[in-house]
Amino acid sequence: MLMFVLPLLAIVLLMMPLVPVYAGITTGKKAKHAIIFNLCAFAGIVLLMIVLPLGGFVSAATDAGSAAAALSTGDGLKYLGAALSTGLASIGAGVAVGGAAPAAIGACSEDPKAFGKSMIFVVMGEGIAIYGLVISFMILFM
Repeated sequence: MLMFVLPLLAIVLLMMPLVPVYAGITTGKKAKHAIIFNLCAFAGIVLLMIVLPLGGFVSAATDAGSAAAALSTGDGLKYLGAALSTGLASIGAGVAVGGAAPAAIGACSEDPKAFGKSMIFVVMGEGIAIYGLVISFMILFM
């Protein structure tokens, strides 16, 4: 019973900040208590993450015969490098597209013939994220 209630509690705590937002949409009022709901949900999730391991409901221990062997430091650094290459490349692509897309829209509104030229710059910004993803695959699988 407890193994069903605790994940349900986690889902409720994660969905709790949406309550004042939905109430603000349906009533037309701004959601003033959203920050309080966010803090309560965060505190509840943190408390749940503390209680679950202490109560023995989840465990990181594995038996010696299982296929899930402990990771080495090299494996951990490999995953960290892959995550950093994808994440930082995506942030860079967001910055590039955030600057290029409004300029492209402005150029197209003044001269519709400039659409093809302006889209090249937006696509070049998106290419940065793809390069980061390719590098992370190279780190993980080579």
